[in-house]
Amino acid sequence: MNNQTTAITEELRARGLRVTAARRAVLEWLVSHPHATVEQVYLGVLRQLGTISRQAVYDVLSACVDAELVRQIKPSGHPARFERRTGDNHHHLVCRGCGRIADTDCHTSHAPCLSPSHDHGFEIDQAEVVFWGLCAACQSNERSGVDTVN
Repeated sequence: MNNQTTAITEELRARGLRVTAARRAVLEWLVSHPHATVEQVYLGVLRQLGTISRQAVYDVLSACVDAELVRQIKPSGHPARFERRTGDNHHHLVCRGCGRIADTDCHTSHAPCLSPSHDHGFEIDQAEVVFWGLCAACQSNERSGVDTVN
């Protein structure tokens, strides 16, 4: 067992989850493929394990989101994405052209980094920020007249 597999096994056990090949494979795959859709996770893990159902991938992702081993993000107009980076106060940049997503650290480094003008009695502990724009590749394509829309 390599260091990454050992760490993932320990994380699963620490969160009270049974260690399964599917859970380890999904978590390992997401380490090097952040912001992946369910379909991308399914295809990546299928290649790795040889057999797994889409439903099993949904179930693993759901359990791992609940256990805070995986974070789910849902950019407007895009399918849900999943990443291993959890427990910090980071945000996302989403390209309107190609849909690429990148992490960006919060400039205040504490949650919430924004405060509403009126909290309506809520105790605010998190603000979800998504920045929208064009990535460098899409900006270059736009200047050269190449269509970047998915």
